[in-house]
Amino acid sequence: MELAKHFLRTNIEPEWMVLCLLPVLPPELRPIIQIDGGKLMSSDINELYRRVIYRNNTLTDLLTTSRSTPGELVMCQEKLVQEAVDTLLDNGIRGQPMRDGHNKVYKSFSDVIEGKEGRFRETLLGKRVDYSGRSVIVVGPSLSLHRCGLPREIAIELFQTFVIRGLIRQHLASNIGVAGSSSSYRTYH
Repeated sequence: MELAKHFLRTNIEPEWMVLCLLPVLPPELRPIIQIDGGKLMSSDINELYRRVIYRNNTLTDLLTTSRSTPGELVMCQEKLVQEAVDTLLDNGIRGQPMRDGHNKVYKSFSDVIEGKEGRFRETLLGKRVDYSGRSVIVVGPSLSLHRCGLPREIAIELFQTFVIRGLIRQHLASNIGVAGSSSSYRTYH
C-alpha cells in the first residue's frame, strides 16, 4: 500500500517498472575469446542471454503452435522466462544463483556493474581527471555544519594553476616553467 501511495505522490506510473524490451549489451562487453587448444570461451552474460532466448522461444512456441495449450503450462513457462530475465539482471536474486558445469556462479548485469572490478569503477571512475582529488572524509571539530576542509597538499595540487598564475601576475616568476619550479611556489607548497 505504501508503494501505491508513493506512486500517487510522485506521479510515477507503475508500468514504468516493466521492461517490454530487454537491453542487449554490445559484443565488446560480452566477448567470446579463444583459449588454449582452440576452444572458445564465452562471457557469462552470453549464457544468461541464451537461457532467456531459449525460454522465450519455448513460450512463443506454446502460444503459437497449439491453441489448446493448458493455461497452467503457459503460466509456468512465463515464470521461467521471468526467472531467466531476473537471473540475467541479478543472478542470485531469487535464492540460489545459476552456476556453470564447474560450479562457478555466472556473472550477471549487476555483477558486471557493481564493485571495484565493476564497469563503472574500473572504466569510468578509474580514469585520471584533471583538477580532482581523492581523500578520506573525517570529522573536523573546527568546521561548522555544511563546511568541509581540504588537506593542504590536495588544495595546492588542485589550485596549482591558480597559484602559478598568481606568482606570474605578482612578478615572482617570469613564466609557467619558472613558476612551477620556483622557490616561491614551493613556499606555498
